[in-house]
Amino acid sequence: MHKNNNWDLVIEGKTSLFDLKLADVWRYRDLLLMFVKRDFISFYKQTILGPLWFFIQPIFTTIVFTFIFGNLAGISTDGLPKQLFYLAGITSWNYFSDCLTKTSTVFKDNSNIFGKVYFPRLIMPLSIVTSNLVRFGVQMLLMLMMMTYFYFNPTEGTSFHITYAILLFPFLVILMAFLGLGLGLIITAMTTKYKDLTFLVTFGVQLLMYGTTVIYPLSEARLKYKDMAYLIELNPMTGIIEAFRYAFLGKGECTLWSLGYSTIVTLVVMFLGILIFNKTEKNFVDTI
Repeated sequence: MHKNNNWDLVIEGKTSLFDLKLADVWRYRDLLLMFVKRDFISFYKQTILGPLWFFIQPIFTTIVFTFIFGNLAGISTDGLPKQLFYLAGITSWNYFSDCLTKTSTVFKDNSNIFGKVYFPRLIMPLSIVTSNLVRFGVQMLLMLMMMTYFYFNPTEGTSFHITYAILLFPFLVILMAFLGLGLGLIITAMTTKYKDLTFLVTFGVQLLMYGTTVIYPLSEARLKYKDMAYLIELNPMTGIIEAFRYAFLGKGECTLWSLGYSTIVTLVVMFLGILIFNKTEKNFVDTI
């Protein structure tokens, strides 16, 4: 029998741990876009307000944070309008946390698809990160609208301005996406054997938010908690959020050290996440 070696696609049972199949991911990019559309439609199909929830969630969270942390607790916002300070932190944190929590259950949520047909498994978590960009974009629009309002209606004792660091905005978005994706891939690989982690992820992410500069500036943490502030700085999201605020509002810490540290941690987490995911996806159907 004549053996034809000119196959368009070859599926092998045993592959190298470092074979990430990135060429296959690019070949299946149409499938990625289909999953993005599916995620968007299925999530809001049976809701009354639909995509308006993109606006409602950050608005209500900002109002609550302003009342509790800004007015009652009197936590400093570095001279920025409270609403802008909290919305900037909420917008960036929501994108990271959504990427993490939704990726962390990707094996369990899509086991029925994974067990029936072949496609690069990395397509699924990548589609989650991409679909979350829609929500992030809408919330960024809300933030820009609020910046415009406070620009023409300044509050006494507060001010803000856009800095040159706004050029780093695409890079900061990539860092948030990769960090959430990497951590999510590590967790989803572990949940195939330890399903209790699924219940801890959402709770853990909420707690982690308080260890990041979402509701307080880094300068305030250093002033009040001198001995413990380094723990907050070790959180890679701290450097990203601080740089995000500095770019759009002119207040925050944006240094080569802080961004360099966040970048290195993100790349390491992303690399480990893909390796662990690549190893687990070969036999996860047998354990999930």
